[in-house]
Amino acid sequence: MNKDVSITPKQYDFIADIQRKTLEKLAANDPVADILNSLCLLAESILPNAVASIMMLDASGGLLSVRCAPSIPTVGHEALAKLKPGPFGGSCGNAVFHNEAQYVQNTLEDERWKNLRHIAYDFNICSCWSMPVSNEHKQAIGSFALSSFEHRTPALFHKKILETCSSIVSIVLKRQLNEDRLLLLSVGFKNASEAVVITDKNNNIVEVNPAFEKIYGLCESDVLGKDPKILSSGEQGHTFYQQLWQELLLKDQWRGEITNKNQNGELVAQWMSISVIRDEHGEIQNYLSVFSDLTKLKSAQQQVVEMAFYDSVTQLHNKTYLEQQILANEQNYSLLLLNINNFSYLNTAYGFNIGDKILTAIANTLVNTFTTHETFRLNSDEFGLLFEGEINVAEQIKIIQQYFYNTLIQVEDISLHIAFTYGAAQGKKHLLHNCAIALKKAKSLGKNRYHIFDVKDDLVDDSTREGFIASNHLLYSALELDQFTPYFQGIYDNENQTIQKFEVLARIIKGDKVISPFHFLDTAKLSGLLPEITRIIVDKSFKIMSDYDYIFSINITEDDLSQNYLLDYLEEKTGQYKIQPQRVILEILEGVSATGKKNHINQLNELKAKGYLLAIDDFGTEYSNFERILELDIDYLKIDAKYIKDIDLNEKSYEITRAITFFAHNANIPCVAEFVHSKPVQTVVTALGINYSQGYYFSKPSPLPIIT
Repeated sequence: MNKDVSITPKQYDFIADIQRKTLEKLAANDPVADILNSLCLLAESILPNAVASIMMLDASGGLLSVRCAPSIPTVGHEALAKLKPGPFGGSCGNAVFHNEAQYVQNTLEDERWKNLRHIAYDFNICSCWSMPVSNEHKQAIGSFALSSFEHRTPALFHKKILETCSSIVSIVLKRQLNEDRLLLLSVGFKNASEAVVITDKNNNIVEVNPAFEKIYGLCESDVLGKDPKILSSGEQGHTFYQQLWQELLLKDQWRGEITNKNQNGELVAQWMSISVIRDEHGEIQNYLSVFSDLTKLKSAQQQVVEMAFYDSVTQLHNKTYLEQQILANEQNYSLLLLNINNFSYLNTAYGFNIGDKILTAIANTLVNTFTTHETFRLNSDEFGLLFEGEINVAEQIKIIQQYFYNTLIQVEDISLHIAFTYGAAQGKKHLLHNCAIALKKAKSLGKNRYHIFDVKDDLVDDSTREGFIASNHLLYSALELDQFTPYFQGIYDNENQTIQKFEVLARIIKGDKVISPFHFLDTAKLSGLLPEITRIIVDKSFKIMSDYDYIFSINITEDDLSQNYLLDYLEEKTGQYKIQPQRVILEILEGVSATGKKNHINQLNELKAKGYLLAIDDFGTEYSNFERILELDIDYLKIDAKYIKDIDLNEKSYEITRAITFFAHNANIPCVAEFVHSKPVQTVVTALGINYSQGYYFSKPSPLPIIT
């Protein structure tokens, strides 16, 4: 399905993660400022090169100002202060003015930014998407926005993120109002709208107000002359009241939470403030009690807890509850994760509404059919079954497999066979983590498989973990200290017998050490840093190549294509350094061309149309889609080094290379042999008619594109 009209399960997981983390902070009573800051930073993490902001209306003046924007400097807050909502007031001004979402792709041209054009230029805001924040009456009281330093149009996922964050801001602000109200109550209410009870010096009721009658269902005649203990629910014992009276008589006041009951016997949670009223001689004359009904607030707090700990679709406890309320006890359990096979296809085929009903049906089946301690929904397509103690996991999996093999899941008029891939772990510590490792291993074996965690085989050893940590530290240090630099390796033309092209290679220069990608490439991919490294290498290599006339190639990853920035960024740098696009070869891995997403293929075709050349790198590593390569009008094929390095000795390598060369010649695509390191290898490469050779035999990587 086109990503512009659908949200993937992984993306739904991210949305759920934002909700979970925010609601956890709400449940923990974190400060509102901290919660809103965290929400903005979570939203920013899904859209690189963008900042999140929350603006709120001033109720008296009707103007917008920044409430929260942790990544925007103070000068930006000041520039946006007292913004008047209106048709030319930017994305946020329009969102509040029209009370509907605004998605501005180009702030420098869009009429909606007419009055804020100077801000767009001053702060390099290229696009801005804003969602109104509404109160309980559906009126816009502010906005939640993502402002990008690139021209962008939001996908459905981004719109859902904005909608989710806007809704959370509304909840948080409403919660803050309730907390403010509770704070006021803590210093004593004397507002007639609150329940007020006045007793005499013997603590017999002499006066109540209408609010009291409304709360308790008791009129004045029912309670006059009686002790307020007639309202007692029994929830507080003798010790509670003894301490209350001790403090009251010592300090002349007492404040606290108490649970009473009304005429119908229903519990009423209240905040009570009692003050002693003395006469001019200091003798007790009366007691004044002011009550505030906390029932609704308590209910709202309970709803927050339920939202933090329950899955809204299946009503099962969620991952947070499993981690915090169950596994934290470190008792001996057996945990089984069930990942639904092909659930994304079910969502695509039937829609998310039916998908949710399928999940609910599966949840009910798991709860009602199998004897467990508890059943959980952990992720979009993943359930957890928890068993007390250690069980025969393999036998339990067979029982579940057999049941679902013989039983159809019925949803409306749809009948489905459901199957799972399983991961299991047993013990007291790190149970969920170990289970996830087991599930990942089971998925690598194929669908309908299971794997039971084995501490000896499945745990990452300390040396591997330490290696990743060291590599990750190396990466961030190199970025911070600007230690990434391009190196250039010549590509030898076998017909003209000269070096006419160069490949740009990333290196880290740390003191007198030159560190190759072997030490950081995998970690960079896991850390999501490849696009940042690509930008640096493009900028620095273009600057160097502006002094030369050589054609040169740059490695492009799938991560670069996923961020959709290449076309604009390359155009910016070719213009800055006066580099003709025809001089630049973009090397992409074979898998990108063979199985790449539609958006990636579209980007490559757009780059090709701009004049950039395309090369398939490491060709022969995977099963290529040869038709796709022809459709992309590839300019070069670079034969994978593993076939070239021993081509003079290995018959299999020779035959594979010969077949690739034959295909390339017939398709009129020039070939480059990588890892040409000796004369015997070069002799075979030349005999096969391969157009170019690259390797240490002709050129070692160096800081400048110099032919030696």
